[in-house]
Amino acid sequence: MTGSSDKVNLLGLPKAALEQFIVGLDEKPFRARQILKWIYQRGMLDFSAMTDLSKSLREKLQASACVDLPVEEARQDSADGTIKWLFSSGSGQAVETVFIPETARGTLCISSQVGCALDCAFCATGAQGFNRNLTAAEIIGQVWHANQQLPRRSNGAAAVTNVVFMGMGEPLANYRNLVPVLKLLLSDWTYGLSRRRVTVSTSGIVPHIDKLADDCNVALAVSLHAPNDRLRNRLVPINKLHPIETLLDACWRYAKKHSNRFITFEYVMLRDVNDSLQQADELAALLRGKPAKVNLIPFNKFAGNEFSCSSKDTIRRFQDRLREQDLVTTTRKARGDDIDAACGQLAGKVRDRVRVKMSEKKMRMATA
Repeated sequence: MTGSSDKVNLLGLPKAALEQFIVGLDEKPFRARQILKWIYQRGMLDFSAMTDLSKSLREKLQASACVDLPVEEARQDSADGTIKWLFSSGSGQAVETVFIPETARGTLCISSQVGCALDCAFCATGAQGFNRNLTAAEIIGQVWHANQQLPRRSNGAAAVTNVVFMGMGEPLANYRNLVPVLKLLLSDWTYGLSRRRVTVSTSGIVPHIDKLADDCNVALAVSLHAPNDRLRNRLVPINKLHPIETLLDACWRYAKKHSNRFITFEYVMLRDVNDSLQQADELAALLRGKPAKVNLIPFNKFAGNEFSCSSKDTIRRFQDRLREQDLVTTTRKARGDDIDAACGQLAGKVRDRVRVKMSEKKMRMATA
């Protein structure tokens, strides 16, 4: 991050907090809305150029505030058009952000933590361990940076049309900073994204799923990856704290609170681990008749990992078996795997990391 530590960073500041700051400068609270539009919609960092603000307010802002952005360390461009940025998070550490361009949309996959404490067996981020949560400014700054770096769409809209919290970290384990960012993404004064275009992906922190249902109505994706507790305990250790039945109950509560919105269940395809037709039947039995859809994810290999990806034929048969049982099922197309930007490959740089074996006590601490 850049900027002055003795100034208030306006990036990531919730609207109410920004209004309070502006009132503290003896200005009217509606000025906060103008400032939000300048920062997020126009990409303006220079207070002196915010021409619909009074000269006195601009001078006050220059003296007491800043817009402190994440610092880009590197950028990689994939042959398929995917872009990956590496952002400094201080002390020699860094997180990764991925932009996936498509004809009808541009999806930005953002990070919420430096590393991850949940230690999922098939994830490069978890293999790095965990250092700290990102601040709201560091999270929303990834979106700001992408929109400023990338050309606008043919209709004049910003490049980023969809934001998914599927980068480094467990978003619900950084709940305090997650919700303010979600509200900024949705606000008409900032990015004005549709609630269906913002997705939070979680490994299954049940209490925070329930909190999110009350605090912010966005799309929910759940990293399931196994149809029974025995296997999921191995692949997703948080399952020992919040087993499948408890997790699914929270998902159905979330869906009901938001007009039976579909929950997406992510399922990474691991050869001879979770990809049999019997396991497809087990998965269908869990989700059939519920507001659920399944996204199959071909496993993306990374150094030091024991797993390999299911064959294309196996994935196709697994998908067909789920569809035969009336489950909406898609298979995610790998994007950016030539630059290690595909699902499960983000590693960034995590120093002084905490390596965890998921005892119940440590899981509770990691997700509090």
